[in-house]
Parts: sequence; C-alpha cells; structure tokens
Amino acid sequence: MIEIVAIDTPSLGDRGYLVTDGTVALVIDAQRDFDRVLARAAECGAAITHVFETHIHNDYLTGGLALARATGASYHVNEADPVSFDRTPIADGDVIEVGAMRLRVIGTPGHTFTHLSYALTGDTAVLAVFTGGSLLNGSTGRTDLLGGQHEAELARAQHGSARRLASELPDDTALCPTHGFGSFCSAAPTAGTSSSTIGAEKRSNPALTLDEAEYVETLLAGLDAYPAYYAHMSAANSAGPLAPDLSPPRQAERAELRCRIDAGEWVVDLRSRVAFAAGHLRGSLHFELGDSLATYLGWLIPWGTPLTLIGQTPQDVTAAQRELARIGIDKPAAAATGSPRQWASGERLEVFPIADFAGFAAARQLRPVVLLDVRRLPEWRASHVGGALHIPLHELAGRIGEIPDGEIWVHCQAGYRASVAASLLAAADRDVVLIDDDFGRAQLSGLAGSVAGGAPAA
Repeated sequence: MIEIVAIDTPSLGDRGYLVTDGTVALVIDAQRDFDRVLARAAECGAAITHVFETHIHNDYLTGGLALARATGASYHVNEADPVSFDRTPIADGDVIEVGAMRLRVIGTPGHTFTHLSYALTGDTAVLAVFTGGSLLNGSTGRTDLLGGQHEAELARAQHGSARRLASELPDDTALCPTHGFGSFCSAAPTAGTSSSTIGAEKRSNPALTLDEAEYVETLLAGLDAYPAYYAHMSAANSAGPLAPDLSPPRQAERAELRCRIDAGEWVVDLRSRVAFAAGHLRGSLHFELGDSLATYLGWLIPWGTPLTLIGQTPQDVTAAQRELARIGIDKPAAAATGSPRQWASGERLEVFPIADFAGFAAARQLRPVVLLDVRRLPEWRASHVGGALHIPLHELAGRIGEIPDGEIWVHCQAGYRASVAASLLAAADRDVVLIDDDFGRAQLSGLAGSVAGGAPAA
C-alpha cells in the first residue's frame, strides 16, 4: 500500500512529502532541516532512494541535496535549471519508477519558468499530484518572484499549467501542493481546507473557473509585498545548500550583549511581548518565538548582520535556530538564556506600556497621540482607523523619521508585528505604546471603518 506522509512547516506555510510503498520511499520538496524526513522514513521502515524538487525555491533553503547525499538517493531536478551541483536531470514526460510507485513529470511553468509537477501512480490509478507552487488549494503560486517584468507572462503560463493538470488527471486525484498553507508564495489566500482534489479545484479554483485574461488581471491585482529574504533563496538553492549546523551557539558573556548592540549587530529577544515590554536590553529587538519568527526576522534583518538570540530557556534558542536555518540564517553568533538579571550585566532595563484599542480611544481624548498602523497595504485598504499613519512593518526601519514626535501607539492585526515595530521604535529612542489587541476590536468599537474600493485583508 502506498502511503503519502505530509511534513508540514507551518512557520513558512509549506508542506513537503514522504511517499512510501512500505519498503522504499521518495521525498518531494524537503525542508533544510531534513532530520524530520529521516525520522518519518524510519517510522515507516522505508529507505529513501529518490529525492525530487518541484522548482528552485524562493521561500526557503532546500534540504533536498543534503538529504540525497546523506541517504545516497538520486536527486531529481529539472534539467533546465542552471544548478552548480550534480543531479539527475529530468524533464516533462519522464517517468521515474520507485519500488511499486511511478512518478510522471509534468511541466507546469508559472510560479517559475522551469516548474515541474509529479503525478503519482500505484498499480494502475493516479493517486496524487505534487504541484509545488503551481495549482494550490483554491489558488495558485504567485508569478512575480522572478521580477515584475516576467509576472504577466508567468501568470499566463500558470493559467495554462493549471488547465493542463485539470485536463490530464482524474477528478479524484489528490492535490498535494508545497505552498499555500500561509506561504507568501501563494498568489492569494488559499482555501481553508488542508486537502483537495483535482475535481474540487475545477469547481472553485480561479485558474480553472476564470478565462485567461480575467485570471491574469485578478492575480496581478492581488499581488502584495513578499519577504525580502526571498531575494537570497534562489541563488543559494541553485548553488546547493549544505546541511544546517544546529549545534548550540556559544553562550554570550554578560557584557557582550551590550557590545554587540552598540556595534550595530542584532540582538533578538525571543520572549513574549509582555515580558519584553516589561524589561529588555536597550537597543535589543523583539521577535517572539513562534510561527512568525522566521518570516519577519528574515524580512527585516539586513542580510548578513551578525545575530545573537536571547531566550528564556536553551530550548527556546534551539527552536529559533532551527526556524532561521530554514531560510539561510545559520548559526547565531551567540546566545543568552535565563532572566534579564542573568544577562543584563547590571544595566537598567528599558520598558514601554502595553494597551488595547479601548485604551487608545481613551488616550486620544486626553492628549495628542500618534497612531501607527504597521499592517500590509491590502489590510489598510480594507479598513483602518481614521487619522492613523500607515507604514508597513517591512518599511518601518527606513521610515521612522516620517513619524511625528510624541507618543506613538502602534498596532497591527493581532499584535505580533506591532510588537516588532514597538521594539524598533524603542531602539530608536521613540516614546512608544504597544497595542496588543485584535484589530477586530477596533472595528467593533467604531474606531475603524471599511474603505470604499478597498482590497480584502491579507
């Protein structure tokens, strides 16, 4: 019996796959921390003999090459991809047999020019199709990652690729995309379900329900900003990433954290936003440990800046290190754990207030305050508080000078991005209040209203 095991990476909105017939296994789109894949293969009692990529990824560093080398598996990459490592080249129409399984290679350009999908067949029937960043659950992959000059051409190709999959595969074929579970590689929010079929997509996916012109117009109109670290992923994946170094970083000396901050390095505090606001090192930045860490830290950090992590426990640092290795931010320069008293070297800790939207509504009746909205543009267009200043979080570091003097109340949709913004503002010696609240409360209280013609929130 053929088993498909999904290996999720919620923090990046991605999903890789281990497929086994009970004896041998193949892997599609492995994340860089491939020890998870090895563990699942061991649980299944299967030897990994083949590793595949759907495309040269833009949102993470692949673990495919390192996994293939570690297991002795053949590494299958599109023959048209200009890579710097030995691989088994494949192309549209190829069929690869792996034990009792067969994969048919289907060229599906759109997300990239050389994108491939793989149709999985058992004895006779097509069981599933692995679509990478092509056809997703209710959406498709975005087409602007190779530059705006290609986005329309690739959008047309994406439409054609989706139609090809729908025409060549049975309706009951399980859809197994890599992107679309929160990934910025998706052109639009995907369907809420975690599974789908070709037949279901025929009824609902814009690429299969709209004609080419309308699909292309809709897709391009919905594209929004994507993380800055994406610019580094394709080149690194073409060069062939090595296995990550997940060994513990060196523990920083007490005075070292201050020296690193003063030298312009990044010292990142992983604790909760409440703990950070209650006391943190002057100049340190806050990225709470969780599913948003890699995306936003990778988006904002000047690439190559030495990074030191602060966590309550060594396990916190270990978890953050794994998340960041997935996007090529390797071994931290140092780390510190414990309470602020243990790593603050006696200096006075900085603090700032935390409030909610009701608190903001009361404060602005009493004194002049600045409300800063750091959500993305589609969110702002959909609804915002009258009189607020809008600077998306990914633009904030370069635009702090645009914010008027005085007390700055900062908010986002649910608090995570606002806490990052508050730390950036505090590090710039601005007077900040963090609104740690859901934006829906601002809407319910009458602070925010819909904007005519606005796009749906991202």
